[in-house]
Amino acid sequence: MKTCSICKKEYDENEPDTLYGEAGEWLAEELFQDAGELCRSCRENRARLVMMYGHDVNT
Repeated sequence: MKTCSICKKEYDENEPDTLYGEAGEWLAEELFQDAGELCRSCRENRARLVMMYGHDVNT
């Protein structure tokens, strides 16, 4: 079990990902440099927010 750096909840890093979770993992690696530190929920939420508001990333 690891602790998420955003929401501070414990999570299982081996939990299967969704499509948004995979996108959030890519963002964590490429843009935010915090890969491996976020729970699935925070990765999914980040991916959704970047998809809606990250116009500089979506072009």
